[in-house]
Order: sequence, then C-alpha cells, then structure tokens
Amino acid sequence: MPEKLKRSEKSKKTRENKKILGDSIEQRPDDVDTREEFGHWEIDSVIGKKAEGEPQVMTLVERKLRESIWIKVRNHSAEAIDEALNALIEQFGDKYNEVFKSITGDNGSEFANLSKVEAKGISVYFTHPYSSYEKGTNECHNRMLRRFIPKGKSIDIICRERYSAIIHRRSFSSRSLIESTGLPEPRRR
Repeated sequence: MPEKLKRSEKSKKTRENKKILGDSIEQRPDDVDTREEFGHWEIDSVIGKKAEGEPQVMTLVERKLRESIWIKVRNHSAEAIDEALNALIEQFGDKYNEVFKSITGDNGSEFANLSKVEAKGISVYFTHPYSSYEKGTNECHNRMLRRFIPKGKSIDIICRERYSAIIHRRSFSSRSLIESTGLPEPRRR
C-alpha cells in the first residue's frame, strides 16, 4: 500500500449559532475585579435532582463582602430566575441601585433573560462558556451549599428546619473576612 504523502487537515469552522446573551465579562470595569466597591454580584444556580419541574436554588454572592443570598426557585427556567430576581430587587425598594450595581452570570439557559434587569440600571455581564473560574466566589459558595444539597437529591425534601440550619451554619463558617472589614461578629445562639 502506498503511504499517504499529505495528511488532510481539518478545516476550522467558526460556530455560527453562538449564543450571545449580553456583554462579555471582558467589558466589565476593572474596579469590579479589585473588590473595592460594594454592589457587584455573581449569580449561578444549583440543581439538586435533574428532573423536569424540579426546584433549584438561585445563588447570588457579593464580591466585596462575599455575602451570599440563596433563593429556592420553582424550576430550572429563565422565567423562574426572572421572577425570583425581580422579587429580590423589589425588596430593596428605591435603594436597589445601591445594592445591585452589576450582576455577572454564566451562559446557562436559566440566565437567558438576565439582560432584562439592565432596564433597571443594573449592568449585566456574562462569563465565557465553560469558564466557571471567572466567577470563582460564587462557585466557592455553591460548594458550601453542596454540603447540604448533594447532586441527585431533590431540593423539595429539604424542610424549613434543615434550611435554617444551613443558613446558620453558613453564617458562622468564615469569620476572617468579616473581622478584617470591621463588622461586628454575629451573636451565636
């Protein structure tokens, strides 16, 4: 058999149907990365059991103080995330622009409508696909949440007592950052 003289090279195609949900994380101001200003959040979702209609947890982590907000949403859809995020923003009333200056999310389908909050004056940025390290603060907090909600377990089975234990344990897990910011130590029960 004759040896093949030239190897065929694969043609490099650019993906035509690339999903672009909004501004890239590269366009995010540098002061967000320095963590000097309060109000810049990272958003993600934690799924327990992968089943249609199964609830999930929407997680938000503030970059400067590393405070997190965990909200149980009805399912893994963009509409459920919209409802929960809008309800959260409404809780802050007229002060929401001081609390939420920017939100950085990933390209998951649940964040397809995240750019709608830009109409409220909140900047929205998206990480590169498959680059979870670009919002590492949130990923770290999600790892803490996974201690209580393992993959494959339904979030529905977590009762109120267990949920309050999760919140209590999370609030006392890392104190070095709180102490360095000069905030008072929370009272232990």
